[in-house]
Amino acid sequence: MGLFDRMRTILGAKANTLLDQAENPSETLDYSYEKLVDLLQKVQRGIVDEVTAKHRLTQQAEQLRSQTAQLDAQAKQAVEAGRDDLARLALQRKQSIAQQLDGLDQQIADLEAEQKRLTTAEMNLRTKVEAFRTRKEVIKAQHSAAEAEVKIGEALSGVSEEMASVGLSVERAEQKTSQLHARASAINELSEAGLLTDVTGARSSDVSVQLAELTAGQNVENELAALKQAATPKQLGSGK
Repeated sequence: MGLFDRMRTILGAKANTLLDQAENPSETLDYSYEKLVDLLQKVQRGIVDEVTAKHRLTQQAEQLRSQTAQLDAQAKQAVEAGRDDLARLALQRKQSIAQQLDGLDQQIADLEAEQKRLTTAEMNLRTKVEAFRTRKEVIKAQHSAAEAEVKIGEALSGVSEEMASVGLSVERAEQKTSQLHARASAINELSEAGLLTDVTGARSSDVSVQLAELTAGQNVENELAALKQAATPKQLGSGK
């Protein structure tokens, strides 16, 4: 197999794959049914045309037969009047009309045969169209059920694109939640250890520290004064 043959084979395979992916069985079946219905309508219109043509020829034949009767009467009247020439002319016209009638009768017979053939074909085609319509609806229902079954199976097994997207979303949400929990725990731990400083309140923190130091110093002085006061009576007693 040459290079071009291999390329043609590969391109053909890819084209078939793309067509198979793009093809919608329901749409294909509906389109096929529409084509059959269109064909059935054409056959029915053909039958109508055949019947119309047959009626038109039948009317012409009836008119010619009426003329034949008139010509017979005229020929008889001419013979009675001793005008054989007129009788002969009437009979000649009668023969010409008889030939026309033979042609019309043959055409009418042909149209009747064609009408019967088309009627039989129309009945058979209509039966097939009805059968195809019923089969089409069954196939479409089966296809819809199969699609639903595949989607359910994919959802349960987690292989569908929707489930894969949902799984990624859940995974990202869990990661973000875990990160938030870790950050909150770290902040609490650092806060309890006093390692976090409020940047916006830095000056107020310094003042608070100074006030705390002053309070602690005052407490020390107060306790020292109390100790001295408690010790002074004892010292006076020992002097006496």
